Amino acid sequence: MREGAAERHDRLLNLVRERGTVRVSDLATALGVAPVTARRDVEVLAGRGLLDRAHGSVSWPEDRGPAGIAAGGGGPVIGMLAPAAGYYFAEIIRGAHEASARLGARLILRVSEYRAEDDAAHAAGLLAAGAEGLLVAPSWTAPDHPATYSDWITRLPVPTVLVERTGVPGGPLDDMDRVRSDHAHGVLLAVCHLVGLGHRAPVLVGRSDSATAMAVRAGYTRALDALGLTAPRPVIDSMPAERDPERFERAALALYESVRAGEVTAALMHNDEDATWMVRRLAELGVRVPGDLALITYDDEVAALADTPLTAVAPPKREVGRYAAELLIERLTTPGDDGPRRHLELLPRLRVRASCGGPVRSFSDQSIFRS
Repeated sequence: MREGAAERHDRLLNLVRERGTVRVSDLATALGVAPVTARRDVEVLAGRGLLDRAHGSVSWPEDRGPAGIAAGGGGPVIGMLAPAAGYYFAEIIRGAHEASARLGARLILRVSEYRAEDDAAHAAGLLAAGAEGLLVAPSWTAPDHPATYSDWITRLPVPTVLVERTGVPGGPLDDMDRVRSDHAHGVLLAVCHLVGLGHRAPVLVGRSDSATAMAVRAGYTRALDALGLTAPRPVIDSMPAERDPERFERAALALYESVRAGEVTAALMHNDEDATWMVRRLAELGVRVPGDLALITYDDEVAALADTPLTAVAPPKREVGRYAAELLIERLTTPGDDGPRRHLELLPRLRVRASCGGPVRSFSDQSIFRS
């Protein structure tokens, strides 16, 4: 697999941290890249404040920890428990890895494959492997999971940061550090954008099999309440077409009928993969996106690659991983740290593309719906 810029940047930072000061020409040789590539990488990293640059060489900044050691060689070992290593969590893991490398920590990872009952055992495995602190994203996939599968987290013997998760309000996990995306804000961005285009309240087409899915549903109710809007119809439950074809087809038909009846002019759908399939199925039924239905998807993993590029809410996944790792490493490297716990929420962005464009139309006047 071809190495990406992020992986190359990690190697470059590790080399500079280990050596203290390095000539850019020597970095190019060590990385096996052209000098122009090394110079460009150095400019990017220096611009982000991760390196000091002067006279053809780069140095490790004093405020980034001691130089002269390999990344992870003299810093803490942190463990990360994630429910998956692909799709949504790939960027979170990447962000945590980049921050760890930059700060001289070693990150070790375990993936639970969304089996909440196995989370505690995976965490124990990370501790046995030498983890001095943990980044924990529990495999919660149902509304009762935060209450059912959280006691083990409160018993962890090392500093711990929750990642993209919150416990039961008022419960013991509220006293822990956590870093997460503000999904309610992301949903509000989507609803406001669609209403601003002249649509009535959008319908939500959503899954219910992940913590993000549950947060999107809660955010949808909150957004409508905040804007004084009424849902055009109940939430349309959906599942991936390849996992449950019958349930996906029911969702597609429900959305089609809602558009056909004039109840719905816009929709918010979680997530990108499901939305891509939905646009295709709606086209087969005679509903065009965006001509007949404005659509925004949630996650922005593959939304830009759809036949009709999908407007999407983009949670700051990479930054969530980065800030979580930085917070944990600060806890581990600050002697006598007894500062207040932190709840950090990062705001998603709305990336506008083709799927929500075009004027609002009266669907009952369109020939494709005439009997």
